[in-house]
Amino acid sequence: MPVRLRRLPAALLTVAAAALIVTALVVPDAIGRPKEGAFLPGAFLRLPIEAILAGAMVLALPARWRRKFAVVFGLGLGVLVVLKIANAGFRSVLGRRFDPVTDTPLLRDGYNALTETDGKTYANLVVAGAIVLTVVLIAALVLASLRLTRLAKDRELPTRRVLAGLSAVWVALALSGVTLFPNAPVASDSAIALLKSTVKQVPATIRDERQFAAAVGHDPYASVPAADLVSGLRGKDVVIGVVESFGHSSLTDPGMSAIMNPALAASQAKLEKAGFHARTGWLTSSTYGGGSWLAHGSFQSGLWITTQQRYDGMVSGDRLTLTRAFHQAGWQTAGIEPGNTTDWPEAGFYGYDQVLDSRTMGYHGPDFGWSRMPDQYVLNTFQQQVRAKATRPLMAEITLTSSHEPWTHVPQMLPWDRIGDGKAYESQVAGAPPRSELWADKVKTQLAYAQTLAYSVDALTSWAADFGDDDTVLIMFGDHQPMSRITGTGASHDIPISIIAKDPQVLDRIAGWNWSDGLKPAAGAPVWRMDQFRDKFFAAYGRSEGVALGPR
Repeated sequence: MPVRLRRLPAALLTVAAAALIVTALVVPDAIGRPKEGAFLPGAFLRLPIEAILAGAMVLALPARWRRKFAVVFGLGLGVLVVLKIANAGFRSVLGRRFDPVTDTPLLRDGYNALTETDGKTYANLVVAGAIVLTVVLIAALVLASLRLTRLAKDRELPTRRVLAGLSAVWVALALSGVTLFPNAPVASDSAIALLKSTVKQVPATIRDERQFAAAVGHDPYASVPAADLVSGLRGKDVVIGVVESFGHSSLTDPGMSAIMNPALAASQAKLEKAGFHARTGWLTSSTYGGGSWLAHGSFQSGLWITTQQRYDGMVSGDRLTLTRAFHQAGWQTAGIEPGNTTDWPEAGFYGYDQVLDSRTMGYHGPDFGWSRMPDQYVLNTFQQQVRAKATRPLMAEITLTSSHEPWTHVPQMLPWDRIGDGKAYESQVAGAPPRSELWADKVKTQLAYAQTLAYSVDALTSWAADFGDDDTVLIMFGDHQPMSRITGTGASHDIPISIIAKDPQVLDRIAGWNWSDGLKPAAGAPVWRMDQFRDKFFAAYGRSEGVALGPR
C-alpha cells in the first residue's frame, strides 16, 4: 500500500479532531435566534480565537505540562458545550440563559414534566441518553485535544507557522468586522465571552439572592390586621382562576389572536348577559415558558420569585400571601390543584384550609396530554365539592391546566350535568396527535395552543356566568407566556389579568388602576410587575382609615 494511503486515516483523524474542537468552540448556545448566533450553517463558519490561543499555550508550555494542559482543555471544552446546551434549552423553554447558581433544581422539574407527559420509561431513557452522550462528548474532546497536542509537539515549526497565519487572518477579520449575520462575526471569541459572562453571573446572582433574602423578612403589611386588608370584599366569594400559559402573544400574534380575540369577545358577551363586568390590565410574569409556581408565588406574596431558590426561601418564612390574608380575615380558603399528584407542603404557607388535587377530585376520565383532566371538570368539582358546601365567604385559587403543553389534546365544553366522573370525555381524546407529530409543524402547534387556551377561558367564564352571583368576584390571569416555540424569540413576559364582578363597587375600587373595560387589555393599558399586584390589591380593597395602605 502506498505510504500516502497508509497515512490517510491518521490525517483524517487529525482533521476530525480539529473540526470537533472548532465546532465545540463556535457552536451557538441558542436555537433559532439569528441575532444571537443560532444553529444555522453560517454559525459554524467562524474562526475561534480560543483555538489559536490554546495552540500557542501548548507551544509555550514545557513538554512535561503539555499533556496535562491538553486534558484540562478538553475537559473545559466539554463543560463549555454542556453549558451551551443548557443555555439553548433554557432559552427555548424559559426565554433566558441557564444560571448555574439557581437553576439546578429546575432540571429535576423538567424530568418530572417529561415523566408526566411521556411516561417514566421515556424520561429515564432521555436522562440515560443525555448522560452517555455527555461522557462520550467529553471523552472525544479530551482525545481530540491530546491528538492535536502530540501533532504540535512532533511538528513544532509547521505548527508555529500555521498559528501565526491563523492569528493574522483572525486579526484581519476582526478589524474588518466581517459577519455572516448580526452578532456572529467570523472572527469569533464567543467561547471566551460566554465564560466571562458566566463567571460574572455567579457573584451577581449570589448578591441578588442575598438582597432577596433581606426582602423576604421585610413585609410592609406584616403588622396590619388582615381584616383591614380585604375589608372592601367582605361577604364576597373571591375566586382566582389561573389560566396556564395565557400570555401576551396569544392576543397579539395574528395567527393565535384570530382564535383568542373572538373567544374573549364571546366570553365577555356571556358574562355581560349574566350581569358581570370586567376590567383588564397587564402583569409582567416573573417566569416564562414554565415554572408556574414561581408566578403563583410572586402574585400571592408580593415578592419577585424568579428562581427555585427564591421560592424555597419564600415558603420557608411567614410572608403574608393573598390567600392567608383572606384566611385570617375569616374567609374559608381552598386551593384546587389538578396538576398535583402528591401532597403539597406549601399549602400551609399560602393559607389554604382545603386542597383538592388529582388524587381527590374523583376523576375517572382520560388524560388530556400533561393535563390530567379538563378545566370544566375541575370547575364543576370545585362548584360541587367546595363552593356548594362553604359555610362562610370563600376565597379559592383554581389552577387550570388544559392549556399546558404539549397541546395535543383540545377539550370541548359539555353541558354541566353531563360531566359526571369524567368518563364522558373518552370520545374527546380519540385521534389526538402525538407530540412529535404536532410539534413538527410550528403553525399547527400555535393553533393547538390557542385552541386549548380559548377552551380554558371559556370554561372559567362559563362557570362564572352559570354559577356566579352578586357576591362573586373572579380574578382571571395567566401565569406566564408559553415557550418560545409558540411566542417566537424575544417575546414580552406580560400576561393579561382581569377582575370580574357584578357588584359595581368592586370595580369602582380599582378605577384608579386605569385598566381597560372588558376582557382584553388595550395595548396602552398599565403594565405592572407581578409582585406589585398583592400590595395594590390590599390598597384598593383594604380599609384606609388609620392604616398606611398603598403600593410600594
